[in-house]
Amino acid sequence: MVKIGVIGLGLIGGSIFKDLKKFGYDVIAVSHSQNGEGIFKSYDVLKNCQIVFVCTAMNKTLEVLDELEKILPAKTIVTDVCSLKGFVCKKLRPYIFIPSHPMAGTEKKGYENSLEGLFKDATWVLTPFANTSDTSLQQLTKIIQDFGAKPLITSAQKHDEAAALISHMPMLVAQALFLTASENKLALEMASSGFRDMTRLALSNEEMANDMISMNHLNIQDAILRLYKSVGELTCGNYPELISKIKSERAKMFMHK
Repeated sequence: MVKIGVIGLGLIGGSIFKDLKKFGYDVIAVSHSQNGEGIFKSYDVLKNCQIVFVCTAMNKTLEVLDELEKILPAKTIVTDVCSLKGFVCKKLRPYIFIPSHPMAGTEKKGYENSLEGLFKDATWVLTPFANTSDTSLQQLTKIIQDFGAKPLITSAQKHDEAAALISHMPMLVAQALFLTASENKLALEMASSGFRDMTRLALSNEEMANDMISMNHLNIQDAILRLYKSVGELTCGNYPELISKIKSERAKMFMHK
């Protein structure tokens, strides 16, 4: 049986850990904040794992990947779950490193909010290196498919550009929207479900949000310029026609989600 390790038991790592246990995998975790069966404090317990998921905060991920170089054999497959991929792809590792990013989560954080089935029907992006073997990629893909997720392979650069458009920029806009409206007391008293839904991402994990803004700011700036252009098209163009197109395309996009 494949032995799998998980480092970090926050929302994503905890959900991975719970799913793997449910699926019957031989799974262990390393966490400094959680205790329980199969949960340890030292990375040394991972040396016999075939696959390791690194689920720490982005600002700690490189440190963990470096530490694993001292412990893991060359045949171990390691993946991370960071919402940025460029910064983890700058260095080749002595183990088999396949960067990835599950497109799932909530505005909540912590192991207490992790849950089984979080990744079902979600897209799980992989940005393998050019020399990554098909066998290794297939091994990791098999686990991802067990979660019920859909693997998507692309480059780190393209991933980060796209993530800015559909994740990082929307979060920043939600925060800016709330900050703007908060200057008007009456607006906050009038606010209802539409404003609540539009600003949900403003509640994002602040450490993760800070990492995304600081580490992907150039792509986010470009995304905001594109957003500004789209606002101009909506206010100065054929509004009914554009809205009809948006509704149609959005319906197709989320038809099976």
